[in-house]
Amino acid sequence: MGSTPSAAYDRVIMGIDPGTNIMGYAFIGVNGNRAHIITMGVIDMRKCKDTYMKLGEIFTRVQGLIASFLPDELAIEAPFFGKNVQSMLKLGRAQGVAIAAAISRQVPIHEYAPLKIKMAITGNGSASKEQVADMLRRMLNISGDEMPQFLDATDALGAAFCHFLQQGRPVSEKRYSSWADFVNKNPGKVK
Repeated sequence: MGSTPSAAYDRVIMGIDPGTNIMGYAFIGVNGNRAHIITMGVIDMRKCKDTYMKLGEIFTRVQGLIASFLPDELAIEAPFFGKNVQSMLKLGRAQGVAIAAAISRQVPIHEYAPLKIKMAITGNGSASKEQVADMLRRMLNISGDEMPQFLDATDALGAAFCHFLQQGRPVSEKRYSSWADFVNKNPGKVK
């Protein structure tokens, strides 16, 4: 992964995969319609046993990352709805603290559901974390030895890259409800 300064890019997108034990982060630089990985990694808080101290560490470390890489935007993975309410609460707190850290530095936030990220990266909403990581490795030309040990880092990269892909799509003024609707509204374009 490169260590190119943030100033070398038109835009820098930070991605976060929230977690209270391991939180993934990634930064991509954007020039025109091309994205390049700047860095990715994790914040490992497994040694800290106090829940509130972990939240403080998330806030401090996210602010530090923002100060180091100067992102223009933050793409963060939204908590998914599961059966374990306590896990959801912890994950939501971690996400909220990371968002608060970005807000304190005036970084705009964009939230993406895991399904949306998987669809954007692989075209399959039920893709595994490993499949997402492999696709990102290929699309961003990351060598195998540069791939991180924790998939939380590639999940964060997925959030950032998903945001890049969403921003790169041209917005059409016409909206279509189906293929038949497209054909009806564009009779000269379809034969």
